[in-house]
Amino acid sequence: MTAATNNQTLNDFSEIFQKLAHSFLNTQSLIVLFISVSSALLLGRFIASVLRKVVTAIGAKADRSENLHTVNRLRRFETYIVLSIAVIRTCLLLFAFYFWWVYGHPSGQPTAIIGASAFAVIILSSALGPALRDLAAGSFMMAEQWYGVGDHIKIEPFLDMQGVVERVTLRSTRLRGLNGEIMWVNNQHIQGVRLAPKGVRTIGLELFVDNVAAGEKLIGMTNRRLPIGPLLVLNPLEITSVEQVGDELWHITAVGDTAPGREWLLERSAVELIKWLDEQQKTQVIAHGPLARYADTEAEQRFNRSIKNARKRPSPKKKTAEKPKSRRQPKTNS
Repeated sequence: MTAATNNQTLNDFSEIFQKLAHSFLNTQSLIVLFISVSSALLLGRFIASVLRKVVTAIGAKADRSENLHTVNRLRRFETYIVLSIAVIRTCLLLFAFYFWWVYGHPSGQPTAIIGASAFAVIILSSALGPALRDLAAGSFMMAEQWYGVGDHIKIEPFLDMQGVVERVTLRSTRLRGLNGEIMWVNNQHIQGVRLAPKGVRTIGLELFVDNVAAGEKLIGMTNRRLPIGPLLVLNPLEITSVEQVGDELWHITAVGDTAPGREWLLERSAVELIKWLDEQQKTQVIAHGPLARYADTEAEQRFNRSIKNARKRPSPKKKTAEKPKSRRQPKTNS
């Protein structure tokens, strides 16, 4: 009885697959599938070429703008358009398969539809599982605006994967490092992102001197010996404050910008250069320093607010004046 049931089940499955093969693999169906997919690919390529020209124009406009808010807004538009290219291509392919099914199988039997759906689910879950996880991760990251085209990011948990975002899709992200390397990473492997909002690293040097004019001259001599360029020191050291903190002792603060990953040019090279130049002088002026630190103005404002709030103390509770207890006179019997 069991063997007969198994044979019947196998025969039913065999008939279903034979129907599916006959329905899918006939000449007319294959021709319609080829034309549909080819048309979707060609149309997707044409739309992608038009949208890439728009992206190039937006990028050029962002490069010409001097307003940081305008640049960030244009970068977001650029990112959305790049993402839309992948979405449009995917939708065109899905529509091509849908058109092939409706046109080539207008009287599809429910059994065949159910069998095709089950077969598609098996294929998608096994072969396209990683791609679907990439799409899910990319969708959440783009919806939360983790980063965009043109941003400099560092991807966690990788040690050395950092650079400028050149391309973003729902499946992957492409970076270009400072050394020119192109890095691809699947979105499902991105656990965290470190983003440089301004695209630069701002470094401040604190210098204590006993001659303010000689100290300012020392900063100028250092700037003339620093390498300037898009991947080096972007903005040389600029004196932002000079404050007298004692008898013949001044505190000089100088701030400069470097490309992300080139902080050592100011943190180490500029510090060593200032010390060396001071040693070459007949009269040394450095009393202490220089000390290097990060000097991002927005970060300083955020931390200043946090520290001020942390230093607050609860106000003492006001003591309520106690009401004097009324002394009751003992009752006397009249």
